[in-house]
Amino acid sequence: LLLLAATAARAGDARQEEAVRALARRLLGPRAAAVSLSVDPALAAGGPDIYRLWSPPGAAVAVAVTGSSGVAAAAGLYRYLRDFCGCHLSWSGAQLRLPDPLPRLRAEIRAAAPGRYRYYQNVCAQSYSFVWWDWARWEREIDWMALSGINLAPAFAGQEAVWQRVYRNLGLNQSEIDKYFTGPAFLAWNRMGNLRRWAGPLPAAWHIKQLYLQYRIVERMRSLGMTTVLPAFAGHVPQGILRVFPRVNATRLGHWSHFDCTYSCIYLLDPEDPMFQVIGTLFLKELIKEFGTDHVYSADTFNEMTPLSSDPAYLSRVSNAIFRSMTGADPKALWLMQGWLFQHQPEFWQPAQVRALLHGVPLGRMIVLDLFAESKPVYQWTESFYGQPFIWCMLHNFGGNHGLFGTVEAINHGPFAARRFPNSTMVGTGLVPEGIEQNDMVYELMNELGWRQEPLDLPSWVTRYAERRYGAPNAAAASAWRLLLRSVYNCTGVCVNHNRSPLVRRPSLRMDTELWYNASDVYEAWRLLLSAGAELGSSPTFLYDLVDVTRQAAQQLVSDYYLSIRQAFQSHALPELLTAGGVLVYDLLPELDSLLSSHSLFLLGRWLENARAMATSDREAEQYELNARNQVTLWGPSGNILDYANKQLGGLVLDYYSVRWSLFVSVLVESLNSGRPFHQDQFNQAVFQVERGFIYNKKHYPAVPTGDTMEISRKLFLKYYP
Repeated sequence: LLLLAATAARAGDARQEEAVRALARRLLGPRAAAVSLSVDPALAAGGPDIYRLWSPPGAAVAVAVTGSSGVAAAAGLYRYLRDFCGCHLSWSGAQLRLPDPLPRLRAEIRAAAPGRYRYYQNVCAQSYSFVWWDWARWEREIDWMALSGINLAPAFAGQEAVWQRVYRNLGLNQSEIDKYFTGPAFLAWNRMGNLRRWAGPLPAAWHIKQLYLQYRIVERMRSLGMTTVLPAFAGHVPQGILRVFPRVNATRLGHWSHFDCTYSCIYLLDPEDPMFQVIGTLFLKELIKEFGTDHVYSADTFNEMTPLSSDPAYLSRVSNAIFRSMTGADPKALWLMQGWLFQHQPEFWQPAQVRALLHGVPLGRMIVLDLFAESKPVYQWTESFYGQPFIWCMLHNFGGNHGLFGTVEAINHGPFAARRFPNSTMVGTGLVPEGIEQNDMVYELMNELGWRQEPLDLPSWVTRYAERRYGAPNAAAASAWRLLLRSVYNCTGVCVNHNRSPLVRRPSLRMDTELWYNASDVYEAWRLLLSAGAELGSSPTFLYDLVDVTRQAAQQLVSDYYLSIRQAFQSHALPELLTAGGVLVYDLLPELDSLLSSHSLFLLGRWLENARAMATSDREAEQYELNARNQVTLWGPSGNILDYANKQLGGLVLDYYSVRWSLFVSVLVESLNSGRPFHQDQFNQAVFQVERGFIYNKKHYPAVPTGDTMEISRKLFLKYYP
């Protein structure tokens, strides 16, 4: 593990100090002058990050924070703001009402991270969440990362521009490249060799804008002392490579998910073909020339794809070839690999296969992300990844779906158990959601655990969380959060946070309405939050949570109405079917849509406007908007991964989900009236036209909220509270 100790080519202390002071000024404005921030690597003595907080004598500075890196100093600053000033920062908003004067500390506080790394980002989040971001949004995210103590993260923007340069140098023409890259909203799966061409090609202006973003992202991350992870060659190549190098040994992989070979079946270069090293090294050298390097590289060859052979010798040769293509460009290379494949296809990845893939790389020169460790940890059945270092990760979210969810007991104990595991090679913790901007509480908890030596008392932690988040103590709000903690946020066993509520799924007579929690806890939390509205209604984070909890209650109600609809249909009770269907389609769903439309973070228009803002022409704007609409609905030309990335957004509920339900109820009524049986296949064909129609409806959706959140939530409550 010696190499792990020296991965980051860290920015100089003075540069990190200036970067963390600039962050404090962005966060606190003039009040930042009362906080002294400094960076001293000697604090950590070559080990994991440390920060110390104290109040120097005299009144000029209320608190001094020293960190072993810029990130450690930022984490120390957030600790002070959180624990002593009652402040809070999250995706959905900041609560930064600082006491005046700032409180002084009675005694020095020192905190040491238990592991070297706090990792953040999932390759899928690049498409589900970050795809349309500009620099202002990236700057906010990197600030949040630093304050959360994140010190290892991918920087993946702009890589297609570098790949295009490499492909052109190798002799491919532009049309061959255009047939390979997907559109922006699907690039994550192009990079992993799952998908090609769909929703593309990439306009030239896209490459220029992404390069510009990447320069700023890597500069800012490194200035704060973060280690950036760059992409490397995983072996996937465009078909054009076979034209230019007809003797190259490449095999066409099978289709991915529900896509046929029109858009998948990508070519994989044989690791022992000389061109593997040529292409891999050429790309990495070009990338390093462009962006510099911190010597950590990401590559995933078999993400949800079955290897061509299960022969351990073959698998070792593959991983060794990928690693050699990295060291050919950077002798200090360290490979960061997602461990998703091992739990995703356990029938293929038996111990012999896992060991072979991992041992194709020298021990200590690879870090594995145990990607779904809160539910399906891999380290336990692989003897701690057979000696390779790993990061215990919380995946938590699939597809960027909305829906209250957490596995708080698993994350409160899992990392500590993994450290105690016999011969553990754990080197840190990670947050790897497929999509962000949901369930702030879970991420605040996980970030705090990344700095702790033992588990937290969760009920008292969540009580303090509510007070910080809203800027004032409130008994009703605290009770609401304790109810949510024990119910929606405490899924146990193998929990997959993929929203399967009938609300966001194509209607059928066989829908899943099972919950892992007691629905009445959410209804009671809704009542309690509404009762706190008089006191907390001016807090932006409170209004966000009120929308989110009301939305969850409405989602539960949709399931109840669905069950009534199904029961009425199966009992041939037409009046009951018309009543339940009518309430759902003509009242509950429109009311939910108006609730979501009252908050800027729940607007379809914001997602679409951000997509169009990336464009430099009307044609690009249309392409990007179609990318954005398709991703959250059909996910492919024909509903290939239908509703995987479902969202509950104002505009989407009314014009997509509600229209589907309206058609479903109409077809059931027609079936009872005519005496003809309901055929799901025929319904699917009809409803597909509705779904596709939404993508191409050209309707403008507002990016500015309308309506009073409190009033709409109260109206829903008075009508529907069970």
